[in-house]
Amino acid sequence: MSTDITSDAHGNPVQTTTITEKMPRESVTVIVTLLVATFVVILNETIMNVALQRLMTDLAIDAPTVQWLSTGFMLTMAVVIPTTGFILQRLTTRAVFLLAMGLFSGGTLLAALAPGFLVLLLARIVQASGTAIMLPLLMTTILTLVPLSRRGAVMGNVTIAISVAPALGPTVSGIILDHFSWRFMFIFVLPVALAALGIGARYLSNVGEQGSIKLDFLSVLLTVPAFGGVVYGLSQIGGNAGATAVPLAALAVGVLCMAVFVLRQLKLQKEDSPLLDLRAFNFRMFTVSTVLMVVAMMALFGGIILLPLYLQNVLHLPPMETGLALLPGGLAMGMLGPVIGRIFDKVGPLPLTVTGSILMVLTLWQFSTLNQSSPVWWVIVLHVVLSFGLALLFTPAFTTGLNPLPPHLYSHGSAIMSTLQQVAGAAGTALLISIFAVVSAASGFVAGMQAAFLTATVISVVAVVLSAMMRKTEGAAGH
Repeated sequence: MSTDITSDAHGNPVQTTTITEKMPRESVTVIVTLLVATFVVILNETIMNVALQRLMTDLAIDAPTVQWLSTGFMLTMAVVIPTTGFILQRLTTRAVFLLAMGLFSGGTLLAALAPGFLVLLLARIVQASGTAIMLPLLMTTILTLVPLSRRGAVMGNVTIAISVAPALGPTVSGIILDHFSWRFMFIFVLPVALAALGIGARYLSNVGEQGSIKLDFLSVLLTVPAFGGVVYGLSQIGGNAGATAVPLAALAVGVLCMAVFVLRQLKLQKEDSPLLDLRAFNFRMFTVSTVLMVVAMMALFGGIILLPLYLQNVLHLPPMETGLALLPGGLAMGMLGPVIGRIFDKVGPLPLTVTGSILMVLTLWQFSTLNQSSPVWWVIVLHVVLSFGLALLFTPAFTTGLNPLPPHLYSHGSAIMSTLQQVAGAAGTALLISIFAVVSAASGFVAGMQAAFLTATVISVVAVVLSAMMRKTEGAAGH
């Protein structure tokens, strides 16, 4: 028996109890619409990586400046996502979806028409604001609609959006850049985004129940220096040899504001009105799973940004071939996600996460040994194995972490996981690029890349320890 929240003909939430655990067709429609939209918006997150070299030439800007098109995107997401716990509780599912896809479509159009770097950066920030809302909306909807025993299988499909989409970004942009201007990266995405917006407006019904929680503006303001300071500090330390005072100050301010933000949430929890309800961390498996996700995202985003640089600058592949070299890994992750989800529903997280984390450590270590004479086929094989390892981590981590949460913490748990995932991606990219910049300036490009991948290897060892701590949570075994 399971309790589902569906909608009546007028879009009002209706709670129904069913004997079977088969999902209603309306629920499937809602989840598929959200999955497609989430895939499109997250694809955009990494679509710029292969284009950075072209943009530096076309817009006459240097490497640290152009990097903000990627870092700024992730940073905006990190700042906006903490507010989604509030947004999802105050607005209807349909209203949140239209807001998210409206912002994303508007940002995409602005990016396609951008006359220069600053407008393009602004467009990326608008896009990111829409993207930030989509993932917690998808996760919260799944937790509300999907019976416990089927969550692993459905979360496996979410893996397609959260891991394949960023992996496919470089491939899509590589193919586009080989034949068109960089503007077409946005022109091609716009019709898909508008189609998803139209389908959602037509078919999306409301799920869950609206609350009357108040928005704490001080908490919203604190997210900007907290997450902004940390990511800016990490990205600039080392990038500017010798001039480290400003980045260190930014990092210090970020950490301080983060501490104040946490204390503010703990105070607001007593009044049941936090922006981000940290009581989700009272559930041990939520905490372990979230930290595991953080480590995995640092490895994923670091790899996504370093591999194109290596393939283009060391092995001298053109953008299209660079994108195609990374395609098998992305496809492997996509095909494996749903399969791993079904296996997870039967065996729980432990065998999957331990295997995945060990594969991640071994492949990142092998990446750190690549040089000018490494064959392209070996890089592709390593990338496929890394993608397989990450697929074994993502679905179990999401599902094990979110399963034990009570319904009133669904949106907050999703928001916390998504926020830390983005901060980890931004911080991982910033840290590895900084190490790469310092070492390559002293010892050459290949040495810089090897040092960055070796750092990623050391970080990923933490994932092995965390994976061994993973245990079944309620629903993982089909209860």
